[in-house]
Amino acid sequence: MSSHVLKDWQPENTAFWQQTGEKVASRNLWISIFALMLAFSVWMLWSVVVVNLDKAGFNFSKNQLFWLTALPSLSGATLRIFYSFLVPIFGGRKWTAISTASLLIPALGMGFALGDPTTSYPTLLVLALLCGLGGGNFSSSMSNISFFFPKAKKGFATGMNAGIGNLGVSVVQFLVPVVVASAIFGALSGEPHTFVKAGVEKHIWLQNAGFIWVPFIIASTVLAWFGMNDIADAKASFADQAVIFKRKHNWIMCWLYVGTFGSFIGFSAGLAMLTKALFPDVNPTQYAFLGPLVGALTRPIGGWVSDKLGGARVTLVVFFLMMLAVMGVINFLPHAGSTGNFQGFLSMFIILFALTGIGNGSTFRMIPVIFLTERQRAAGTSEAALRQATLDAGKESAAVLGFSGAIGAYGGFFIPKSFGSSIAATGAPDLALYCFIGFYLSCLLVTWWFYVRKAANMPC
Repeated sequence: MSSHVLKDWQPENTAFWQQTGEKVASRNLWISIFALMLAFSVWMLWSVVVVNLDKAGFNFSKNQLFWLTALPSLSGATLRIFYSFLVPIFGGRKWTAISTASLLIPALGMGFALGDPTTSYPTLLVLALLCGLGGGNFSSSMSNISFFFPKAKKGFATGMNAGIGNLGVSVVQFLVPVVVASAIFGALSGEPHTFVKAGVEKHIWLQNAGFIWVPFIIASTVLAWFGMNDIADAKASFADQAVIFKRKHNWIMCWLYVGTFGSFIGFSAGLAMLTKALFPDVNPTQYAFLGPLVGALTRPIGGWVSDKLGGARVTLVVFFLMMLAVMGVINFLPHAGSTGNFQGFLSMFIILFALTGIGNGSTFRMIPVIFLTERQRAAGTSEAALRQATLDAGKESAAVLGFSGAIGAYGGFFIPKSFGSSIAATGAPDLALYCFIGFYLSCLLVTWWFYVRKAANMPC
């Protein structure tokens, strides 16, 4: 058996954790965080590239641009369904290295395609779909990290992995405008595109938006292959994991995660285009990174607070406040006789992002607690039965973390498309926002009924 395989892993054993486990788990966590941050950056590349396509000589309609921002989320969410089950089959180390290396395909593809303004729209659609490889990585990453940490630290660990990983959205939205404005690769990246702004001729190297990630992807792949571990006890076939489809709480948590992470990734994908449509005098690339940055930073806080107060209580409050924040967004939109208030609009969205981050952490704290409690209730009282229940719960909760992450990611497709459809039908995004309020209300009621009220069967 490979030296990278951990044959005896007992994170719930205090002595083992203090002597050996914590150091090994932390190393795997930090390598995973770096890989996941790159994955999110590649996944959300189009959210910032689309607002610069016209400067590079690409001429597409607003609807075509919304499709380019939405498709990576669609393919990423779909890939997450499959990625959810691959860590126990291949091993966390192997799959992290393989899935990270796969990001070279869209990164290099976009680099070459964006350097040529004659590249066809269908080709760009294919590249947008391929960026979904980055989105798929989240489910396998979260599934893997959940195996390394004891119950008391799972909220913090998954919050750190996802939270700092989510920073990749802010990184791409902050870094890409900088690198496309300079010839950082010299002649290697090709000739710049020329455009005129306010009578002044300017240059843009849009191809750098893809090329910039290549060296980091290679470095991350090497780190994962040589620095991470596989856990022998975490091995499971697809059939072993498929039991989650019979678990009621799997589907409930998928619904709630659409409300938290679906909102985070959907607003991340669509905010720049929405800003450009509603406030044409504002440069969206100067502000688009702020919301995802706040949402990523608050995710570990959501996990940490939930470790102390309980994930369900935190989730309940989050959905209530998200409803109020969306009402605030509507209040600052341009309406008949009003040009709107961009500062208020942006502030409400930043609050929304902060709440989605906290909710991402709190919902992922709920999942391992729910499934450990459920399996322990079903087990006998013997030490062997309880140990087996703990192992089964770990495998089930890891699969649910991945699968709920997959379903939640569809928000990244539906939210930008909802904005586009609402604007096309009514001339404003208000209809879409009112639908979001209704959905958050349903999430609040589901959380209260199943996990918070006094008679709840599974308080967590």
